[in-house]
Amino acid sequence: MPLSAVAICSRALLKLGARPITSLDEGTAEAEVAQALYAPARDALLSVHPWSFATAQVSLARLSAAPVADFTYAYQLPADHLRTLSAGGAGRGAGLVYRQAEDRLWTDAGAVFLTYIFRPDESAFPPFFVEALSARLAAEFCLPLTESTSRGELLHTLAEAALRQARLLDSQQDTPPALSHFPLVEARG
Repeated sequence: MPLSAVAICSRALLKLGARPITSLDEGTAEAEVAQALYAPARDALLSVHPWSFATAQVSLARLSAAPVADFTYAYQLPADHLRTLSAGGAGRGAGLVYRQAEDRLWTDAGAVFLTYIFRPDESAFPPFFVEALSARLAAEFCLPLTESTSRGELLHTLAEAALRQARLLDSQQDTPPALSHFPLVEARG
């Protein structure tokens, strides 16, 4: 089965001991719970960590309407934006002072390069994220489908362990960040 929302939900249902689904619209209790809980759980899990597969950089489009106070310019955030990681100007992805309000970013800079978390297609999810997401979904699906709080607590514990493992694996795919400014090191000369 190709990786899709249905495949990930079916995997979670199997972990729960429930029957897998073939469609989110099939009318079963499992499909109704999956349809209601999948998208919010996916977006929440994508937002908790700067996943390498869900991080992008873009140049933002300036809006004609300026903010009412505090900042000079407003920029439109991308449609697939889930979480801002940083904003920069002059070809840099960080370093700007900004505020995010609604679907806009406010700043005094004349150009903005945004580093952000977006919602990728399920086919782009690496195996470690699929494992964490399916474990989280199994925990989310547990109470509505089984009404078992003890099983739900166990599944939440397993989901947290899978998330820790996924974050560790994802973090190992990048150069560790270096300290760019640290006064104690500069004081020692």
